[in-house]
Amino acid sequence: MKNHEFKVRVRYAETDQMGVVYHGNYAQYFEMGRVEWLRNLDISYKWMEGNGVMLPVVSLTMNYKKPARYDDELTIKTFLKSQTSVKIEFDCEIYNCDNELLTTGNSVLVFVDMKTGRPILPPDYIIEKLKNL
Repeated sequence: MKNHEFKVRVRYAETDQMGVVYHGNYAQYFEMGRVEWLRNLDISYKWMEGNGVMLPVVSLTMNYKKPARYDDELTIKTFLKSQTSVKIEFDCEIYNCDNELLTTGNSVLVFVDMKTGRPILPPDYIIEKLKNL
């Protein structure tokens, strides 16, 4: 599985006075996509952190094409772009219920040892899961 998708409905609190999703909320949608992508591989952020591994974002880019609006059902598609040494990179696309592309994004994350705060190679169990893709 190199990609994963799931649906989410835009909540009122995520919009501005025009009923349009506030731009800062897209980072949360991208995070939801990454978390669900990993969960689909039986990799849990909670389990990783419980075992001393963090996965902070070191780069995030977004390209807005059309606005998402209050109560829209969005499809968030997350794609593994690459995984090299200590980094993992994802692309993301967000569509509305009419299958119109609304936003694209790219995020780069680094595996980090929680005790030292330094980058580390992904744990073996993650390497094994990614190797099978």
